[in-house]
Amino acid sequence: MYDFKGKKAAYFTLGCKLNFAETSTVGKQLKEAGVETVGRGEVADICIINTCSVTEVADAKCRQAISKMVRRHPGALVVVTGCYAQLKPEQVSALEGVDLVLGSEQKGQILNYIAERLPMMPEERALVAHEYHTSKTADIRSFVPSCSCGDRTRYFLKVQDGCDYYCTYCTIPFARGRSRNGSIQSMVDHAQEAARLGGKEIVITGVNIGDFGKSTGESFLELIKALDKVEGIERYRISSIEPNLLTDEVIQFCAQSSRFMPHFHIPLQSGSDEVLRLMHRRYDTLLFNNKVTRVRELMPDAFIGVDVIVGTRGETDELFREALNFMEKIDVSQYHVFSYSERPGTKALQIPYVVSAQQKHERSQQVIALSQKKLRGFYDRFVGQVRPVLLEHSRTKGIMHGFTDNYIKVAVHTTEEMDNRIVNVRLGKWDEEEELLIAELI
Repeated sequence: MYDFKGKKAAYFTLGCKLNFAETSTVGKQLKEAGVETVGRGEVADICIINTCSVTEVADAKCRQAISKMVRRHPGALVVVTGCYAQLKPEQVSALEGVDLVLGSEQKGQILNYIAERLPMMPEERALVAHEYHTSKTADIRSFVPSCSCGDRTRYFLKVQDGCDYYCTYCTIPFARGRSRNGSIQSMVDHAQEAARLGGKEIVITGVNIGDFGKSTGESFLELIKALDKVEGIERYRISSIEPNLLTDEVIQFCAQSSRFMPHFHIPLQSGSDEVLRLMHRRYDTLLFNNKVTRVRELMPDAFIGVDVIVGTRGETDELFREALNFMEKIDVSQYHVFSYSERPGTKALQIPYVVSAQQKHERSQQVIALSQKKLRGFYDRFVGQVRPVLLEHSRTKGIMHGFTDNYIKVAVHTTEEMDNRIVNVRLGKWDEEEELLIAELI
């Protein structure tokens, strides 16, 4: 293996929590090989850009990030991976300064690819530049585990990758392949290692985590039951789970567990049954409402975050009003709003009704306003209460941030020595600028 000692790397990640977890794992691999993370003002020898391709805007941000890294680190070996690299390798490889483009199947061998190319002089690399290694969707089979925290307090445990759903608007199955996972025992091993390193909280992440077990004949319920027994980890959060896979057994288990927090993130995508049908989603609004109602019955204080897409093909004015009416009625805590973006190769392009950019913007603003109202209402319910918070360092001296068990963001006046500690605080007034509650230690 190439001797990496003395080499420095720069990292840039776009997109989901899964991408950040994977980048952190790559960084750990390079660190173990002797590579240091580049300091402020230093020029890196290696640049890793982990990309997203969920929208056209995401693609544009990836191109900007790549160009910026190339300018900031002249002569560095520039490696681009992630969903944009998998879906559009020719486009990525044509960007000036890019040396390697690695798809989903090659991401796990990134160290070998770097070792092969890094010894070359920059001018030698230019002769074979724009090389890329990607696989067809059907060939993406490997599962690369990841449990990393990077510079954050919480650990992110990747338990699953890929998706078999093929919703009409989505390119993720093409970018990440079919659903697959590691074994429960391997996940428990990663959680135990996080605990050994001082981790207090783990976020369970993946592309479609409720589908866990397809590779191993296990189930998501069995997974969370096993993780619940890991000593040292005091908190688990489920990053996002499809409503049709959020079973009553999973809800009941989380409700009685002291380690699984009262916090769910459930993608709705649309509050219109007709739009859900056009999207090829696997549930309707009745099922979604039943899941929210069940969570509220067992965990009245739970934070429920919801993903929504506005302006998809087929979403007429009438159907949007229907969706908005449903979203107003259900008892959730916050909406994460995405504006529909046309993605090449998706079946949504066959739907005739097209929503204009102006309409998408107006609809987004309406849902954002609704989300802000619901979030403020949720936070207001708990003012004056005492809740446990996992404290994290912030950029402001004397202030630490953190989240309560039910995912209320707080700011606390305290010292950095309290980092990564779970403490009880009394929740106080709303901070409009930061969108959090001011809290005090008790």
